[in-house]
Amino acid sequence: MSSTTARESTAGADGGCRTAGSGTAGSRIAGSGTAGSGTAGSRTAGSGTAGSRTAGSGTAGSSTPGHHARELRARGGFALLAVVQMTLIFTLASLAVPLPRIGTEFRLDRAQLILLSAAYGLTFAGLLLFGGRLADRFGGRRTLTAGLLVFGAASALAPLTPGYEALLGARFGQGVGAALVAPAAMAVLRSLFPEPAAYGRAMATWGGLSVLGATAGNLLSGVIAAAASWRGTFAVPVAVAVAALLLAPRVLPGTAPRGGPAAAGRSLDLPGALLATAGITLASLGLVLTDAHAWGSAPVLVPLLAGLVLLAAFGAVERRTADPLLPPDFLRDRRRGLGLAAIGLTATGMAGVFILLSLSFQQQRGWDELRASAAFVPFAAVLLSSGRLAGPLIRRYGPGRVTATGLGTAAAGLGLLAATGFDASVPYAYGLLPGLLLLPAGGALSFSAAAVLTTEGVPAHRAGLAGGVLNTAMELGPTVVFAALLTLGGDAVSLAAAAALFTALAVLTIRVK
Repeated sequence: MSSTTARESTAGADGGCRTAGSGTAGSRIAGSGTAGSGTAGSRTAGSGTAGSRTAGSGTAGSSTPGHHARELRARGGFALLAVVQMTLIFTLASLAVPLPRIGTEFRLDRAQLILLSAAYGLTFAGLLLFGGRLADRFGGRRTLTAGLLVFGAASALAPLTPGYEALLGARFGQGVGAALVAPAAMAVLRSLFPEPAAYGRAMATWGGLSVLGATAGNLLSGVIAAAASWRGTFAVPVAVAVAALLLAPRVLPGTAPRGGPAAAGRSLDLPGALLATAGITLASLGLVLTDAHAWGSAPVLVPLLAGLVLLAAFGAVERRTADPLLPPDFLRDRRRGLGLAAIGLTATGMAGVFILLSLSFQQQRGWDELRASAAFVPFAAVLLSSGRLAGPLIRRYGPGRVTATGLGTAAAGLGLLAATGFDASVPYAYGLLPGLLLLPAGGALSFSAAAVLTTEGVPAHRAGLAGGVLNTAMELGPTVVFAALLTLGGDAVSLAAAAALFTALAVLTIRVK
């Protein structure tokens, strides 16, 4: 669909953002958010809820038995993919609240806690581009199945680990599986809803799944840790992976490679994949470790500089490759660039608040895991409500203005939390609650509208690529940007700086159509 035609369609977005917070370390830790929303097609009208009218397909007024059967199959497939997507982000956020207890049990120092908190997100972010290429090359369901096997196996091993090193390896393994699953799920979703209007409605709801998964991870992990053990949080990804592997052949189409025979013959660009994966992982690790080490120290400089060199080599290789892993033209569109920036920054702010406040609640206010998790219940409620408003607002005002409005609202929430959120003497009701209401209200709008800006006009054969790029932005935002913000000073300073970045990006985005 051309840009002109796409802009004549109305935008559907009902469901929030794609953020995710994960992990903590000591008092301030770079979390990793993310995983995947966005559409590989045009902006289309409609909003709804998962498994109902949102996931409908077909043309209006069609009521033939065949159409009804296809619609039921599409809804079942959407529901399965939705649960899988939320579980990926649940797993990303599930160690945020119980991490201090894990550190005590395994006697971990600050650097070890940081690495454990970031391990899942590092491999998740580093492999996403390659995961998208695999989905486009081999088909969505095949790649999804492979990813679920890896993800489920690593999740099953994690609670059995006797010590830090084994748990760290299991978290890395979960990230590898998730990097295959997330873009493959978007490729399968495109096959479930081939019509632009139906796909747009489905993607409107898809945008809110990740933030719901992140919120559930933060809420339920505290409940599980308080009632039993942090090891129990891994039961959720294991159960979902097993169920999805059993149900996928029944409810998901056996997707062929996008683009037909030409796509099937595409190279995997292994040099580009290796350079991108190693570069993103090492550079992100170096930035994450700035929370525990000085910028000029070897633990920071060695991985950071090595990662930057590898990313520079990746750029050079991609310009000379006939079939690059990340086509240079994919990121040149100004709308897509602003959309990706909004997604990454929104993920950064929301992940940072989960991480820093979870620690503050337990370390400064003396709350247990259950009470710390319960403090985010209003956050979740507003997130759901704001997500339902996103679709109508995008249709009426356009994705640029809605993205800017969401960023501005979220900036206000971050500013309030920076001013009062870390003072243990300030009551929760008026010291924390206003910020915890404004941030999700704005974040839901920003994510939904930014997904439209980012993915409009992406052809079907690049559905996996679009999913990989979107998820990468969502992962790198909390990992890289948040790590950089933490070096500016205390927790309050980090959130205040994030609020300033939100405001600046809102100004740049407001005039985008």
